[in-house]
Amino acid sequence: MAFQRYPLATVQKVSQFIRETLVLPPHEQQPSKPSPQDDDDDGPIPDSLNALGDLFRVGDLPEDNVPAPNAEGRWFVSTLDPANALTKLPGLWMRPGIRLVTYLRQDSNGGLGATVALPGLLSTTEYLEDAITAITAADQVPKPMGALPNLMAGIEGDGSLASFLTASIFTREVREFGRFGRYARWAHHRFVAAPPQQIPWQWRTKMPEDFSPKVVLRQDAEVIVEFYSCRVQKPVALFRHLDRYPPNSYTAENQDQVVAVAGN
Repeated sequence: MAFQRYPLATVQKVSQFIRETLVLPPHEQQPSKPSPQDDDDDGPIPDSLNALGDLFRVGDLPEDNVPAPNAEGRWFVSTLDPANALTKLPGLWMRPGIRLVTYLRQDSNGGLGATVALPGLLSTTEYLEDAITAITAADQVPKPMGALPNLMAGIEGDGSLASFLTASIFTREVREFGRFGRYARWAHHRFVAAPPQQIPWQWRTKMPEDFSPKVVLRQDAEVIVEFYSCRVQKPVALFRHLDRYPPNSYTAENQDQVVAVAGN
């Protein structure tokens, strides 16, 4: 059995790098409602070649059936590749022939994101948009043809203990990608190596003896990752995150358990 603790700064830096990479382009962050002058045939004259190229972006086409960036709660496909966050992460990479695609949905309350892994041959605009048109319920998420059951099934790695800790952080960050406003979840969490002392905690379980991020490789080749976070948005709470990775896989069983809540 192998066991390794990691400094709090390590997980914070990995998380920060992923968040800095997973930033939506300006036109996808929170589209503004069109103004009356937007309906004019003659728009502003482009002042550069780059601006000229914007005239041909799909999001500027007038057809109503084009799933372009919008703030009316209609899903659309992000132009950002979430796999970019893996380029400098230690020990992880995409499986050959697999790519990540993120669908976005935004309204006056905030934004949602849904990232899927699927074969590159099935990630054409036509297939991705077909998944949007197939939606029949307001709370339904696009599921393109060929999408893997779990986005982490598209990830491979070198098998090191550090790679599994990175995978656990990446999983939560990429699932949060595209969320903001009322729909934000993981963005409200902060990694901790001890309970914040200024808060009177009410423990729902026995107080853990060790809050440090850690990875354990069991004799049966199962890998267990454990770390703790504090949700700083009300209701303030301490969470224990426990991920179990079966042998030769980066697709974990994720458990996020509240271990303490802020008292009055």
